[in-house]
Amino acid sequence: MSDDYGYDYEDDHPYGTEYGAGDAEASGGDDGAGVSRDGGRGPEVTFAALPPAQGRGFATSWWGRAWLQALEDTALDGQQLKQGRQLARKGGVGAVSVRPGRITAMVRDRDGTAHRSDVLLQQLGAGAWDRFLDMAVDRAGHIAALLDREMPPHLVEDAAGAGVELLPGIGDLEPECTCGAWDHCPHSGALCYQVARLLDEDPFVLLLMRGRDERRLLDELQVRSAARAVRPGDGGEGRDTGDAERKVRGVPAGEAFAAAGILPPLPAPPSAPDAPGLGPSLDTETPPAPGVDPAALEVLAADSAVRAHRMLLDALAPGHEEQPLPVELTPQQDAVRLAADARPDARIGARLAAGSGRPSADLDAAVRAWRYGGVAALAVLDEEWAPDPEDLGRARARLGEAWEAGERPALRASGRARWTVAGADLQLRLDRDGRWWPYRKERGRWVPAGPADDDPAGALAGAEDGASDGTSGVGVAV
Repeated sequence: MSDDYGYDYEDDHPYGTEYGAGDAEASGGDDGAGVSRDGGRGPEVTFAALPPAQGRGFATSWWGRAWLQALEDTALDGQQLKQGRQLARKGGVGAVSVRPGRITAMVRDRDGTAHRSDVLLQQLGAGAWDRFLDMAVDRAGHIAALLDREMPPHLVEDAAGAGVELLPGIGDLEPECTCGAWDHCPHSGALCYQVARLLDEDPFVLLLMRGRDERRLLDELQVRSAARAVRPGDGGEGRDTGDAERKVRGVPAGEAFAAAGILPPLPAPPSAPDAPGLGPSLDTETPPAPGVDPAALEVLAADSAVRAHRMLLDALAPGHEEQPLPVELTPQQDAVRLAADARPDARIGARLAAGSGRPSADLDAAVRAWRYGGVAALAVLDEEWAPDPEDLGRARARLGEAWEAGERPALRASGRARWTVAGADLQLRLDRDGRWWPYRKERGRWVPAGPADDDPAGALAGAEDGASDGTSGVGVAV
């Protein structure tokens, strides 16, 4: 497989076998000393390209600085590293892929030339991981710190005491780059500086490089903790360790109840973030599974982040518990909502049009309606209802009272709850709650022209203003 720059990944960078089949766990090695650094295919996390690091250091945590110290102690040419810092600072590092034994990114020079750069780090072997897990089970505070995205010095010290070196040292960061340099070049240096920023945010990135992703690590710790909780006298006699690991989960209720009086109070909840988080980048060298569309998944991930942020802000707002539950959307309505919120490109827009049950040409009108009033506005676009005679009489009376004498436009009924302005491409539609929605005819189609108004004159005035200044809602490219 070759990238856009003609570099053949599989010929020059053999990944080996699947995760667990090419490291010490499969080959029988006891510790990490002889484990291959080729980064066997396994769990992979890709981080979107970070913004330029203008005016800030690359590492604020002590473990991030230790990572950079290993780089700077290893590199033979300080000028090359200086150029790497400048590339990273100016945003020259693309999405960073992290997997056991290897980090990878495309790095662009100042002239725009791109190089694939890799940095290899020794994975820990099965024996080293066993010692680390045993140590961590005995010291629960270490795991609590990791879950808080911290790496306390005593965790690293205790791991070293168990014969496990977590942080890299001199010579541990081995570079490979398509520029052909044999030592750390500006591209591998830029990659390492960028990874220092990732390590600041999440020390599990380092553990993934060493061979364990967060989910697997926590699962193994849970199994070991549960196995130790099975003691003689509590029904555990005669069980072997494997049986205990398979069947026991969590903390015994008696222990949890007894510890309630000595545990410190929970900290105050963190404040809500100012903006939704960035979704992961799925533009990686790994081909997607058949039927999986990475671009569509990125749209869904970004939409999920926006909705989660909005729900969090709503939940923290005063009086949230008194608000009615949101309306559950049908798949067709949700497709329109997603098109309105995400503003996808034409290809994704066409898929959303199919999901909404509409021709592509009709999705734009539905998107406009959604932006003006959500489900209620969509119902006015799609449905023509028949008011009962009493409601219809009140609506006609309201139309008669909305204008001063002699100013009312000529209106003709165009349906059971629709009135069109004679001689103009404007229309009023009445919804079931007695609100008026303006519509305008564009290219032979009636499309929403504004939000609802309790006053039909006000609704129609908004539509006339939009028609006079040439404005119209913009939906989605389809």
